[in-house]
This record gives sequence, structure tokens and C-alpha cells, in this order.
Amino acid sequence: MADITPVHIRERKLQGPPITMLTAYDYSFASMVDAAGIDIILVGDSLGMVVLGYDSTVPVTMEEMLHHCRAVSRGVKRALLVGDMPFMSYQVSPEDALMNASRFLKEAGCDAVKLEGGVDVAPVIERLVKAGIPVMGHVGLTPQTASSLGGFRVQGKDIERARAIYKDALAVAEAGAFSVVLECIPSELSVLITKEVDIPTIGIGAGPGCDGQVLVTNDLLGLYEKFTPKFVRKYLDLAPKINQALKTFKKEVEAGDFPSLEESFSGGEEAVKAIRAQN
Repeated sequence: MADITPVHIRERKLQGPPITMLTAYDYSFASMVDAAGIDIILVGDSLGMVVLGYDSTVPVTMEEMLHHCRAVSRGVKRALLVGDMPFMSYQVSPEDALMNASRFLKEAGCDAVKLEGGVDVAPVIERLVKAGIPVMGHVGLTPQTASSLGGFRVQGKDIERARAIYKDALAVAEAGAFSVVLECIPSELSVLITKEVDIPTIGIGAGPGCDGQVLVTNDLLGLYEKFTPKFVRKYLDLAPKINQALKTFKKEVEAGDFPSLEESFSGGEEAVKAIRAQN
């Protein structure tokens, strides 16, 4: 059980400080993110692109999500662990969603689930919450349905779409979610939503006016080179450094410089002598 609970996250709406959330997809990164004091660790379906090599999050399956959630859960001691429900794992019916969501908690060690959508998925959120499953909402740019929104671009610049996102956020809060992610919307809209809803908002490309912020850890560390969104701040640029290290390893092995005697084990002289004597 995590030290941080959905109740703690809700309380941060009034008490602060701002909530921090990052992604993790394996034990090693989960351990580091947890040790850094991050409040929420999300096993995002973004793993489809940054780990599994898919072109989008749509192909990600329940089994793939559960597999990575189990690995991450072994490295988390204090953070709230949230599992992303993949595409079509909650859209069929509230009961179908309940069965899938329960697996994140029962089989994968998650503390909560996240699902995309607003007014349309509010009945699903309400059903999960009534069953005792904490839910994090996600409105604005919803990657699983990005193609229907015109692609990966800012949402809510026009009045109609802004009003729809506003209503989505209200619906998510009213359905019982303990927090909501606001993705790729104008800062002014996120400030309005943050003021109007009684649950914490966690922004990603939504400006500084939210109650917290989330990034994909691979983006933050400069590990994913295919695409870097405008809202990402790279705290490190690891990909070129890793590439150089790999090339140096190859060069030193081929030149006979690795391993050195200092990187080798000794103490087998007698055993070797005995083998030679027998032969």
C-alpha cells in the first residue's frame, strides 16, 4: 500500500504544494522516480510508443499494461501508483470497465486507474468509484482518440471545444474522480477549470495554473527522440550520451581494451594447472 493515497492527493487541492506526477514502465525507473519523492507514478499507455514501438497508444492491450504495472509496482514504496486503462478496456460498458479496472488493483498492484474522456465516460467513472476503485480522469487532448480530434494538437482554442472540455472536466469531478489530467489546452482554460472543479487538476501542456504537473519521464530525460512536444522541458538529454557510450563500448571491445585485468577475476591458476596436467 502506497504512503500517498487518493485522499492525500485530493487534500493537496487546498493545502498544496503542487502535485508531481511522472511515468514509469519498469522496476528500475519506478524505483528511481519513487526515491525522488514524486507524488504519483503513472504507468501510462504511452509505453506503447516509448517502450513497445507502436505508432500510437491505440494498440496497447490490457495484458501489456498489467505486465508493466506489475514490474513498476515492485519498485514503488511511497508514491501513488496509477495504471492507464488502454483503449477499449472501458468503453464497451461500465461492467466491462469494472472487471478490467479491478485487474489493475488485484493483479498488478496499482492504487488507482486513469481513463480518458469526460461526459461520455462519467457513468463508467461513477461505477468504478462506487465499487471502491479510485479513478483519475483525463480530458482535453485524449491520445487514444487523437485522430478524431484532428491529431496531436492543442484543444479548446475555439468556444465550442473549450466549452466541451470544461463540461468534461466538471462531469469527471461530479462522477467521483479524485483528480483529472488536463492535456494540451490553453492556459486560460486550465485556470478556469482548476478554479471550478473541487478535485486537483494535473496539467501536461496546460500551463502553470493547474494543481500539479505530469510529464512522460522518457521525454523529461531526453530518451525519446522521435518527437518532443512543445510543453516538454528536457532536464537531461540522455539519448546522445547513451549512443556515444554504446559506440565507445563497441570500439574498446574490438580494440581489445575491454575488459582490462582490473575488470577481470583471478585466482584460477591452480585449477588451470590441474586441468592441463590431466590433459
